[in-house]
Amino acid sequence: MKKIVLTLTILASSSLFASNGAALYKKCAGCHGVHGEKRALGKSDIIQGLSQRKIENELFEFRDEKVDSDEMIMKMQVKNFTNDQIKAVAKYISNL
Repeated sequence: MKKIVLTLTILASSSLFASNGAALYKKCAGCHGVHGEKRALGKSDIIQGLSQRKIENELFEFRDEKVDSDEMIMKMQVKNFTNDQIKAVAKYISNL
């Protein structure tokens, strides 16, 4: 019985985690487009088609301010993201 409850808990949290990426991406869509097809503010790379790993790395760099960049908007967008939120939104974006 304990194994069944544990399995159901893991499955439920996995579903919540997956849907969280879509919810997190809503604030990105204004600049990057619904499908990641736009150059944000006319100058960023198009994020559609990027790998999950590349997206994660870039978001971690923005959040942790390891990027010498004037991209204050990106820094502000992800500054409060947890590691799990970055992974979730990166996974979502990589599947657009």
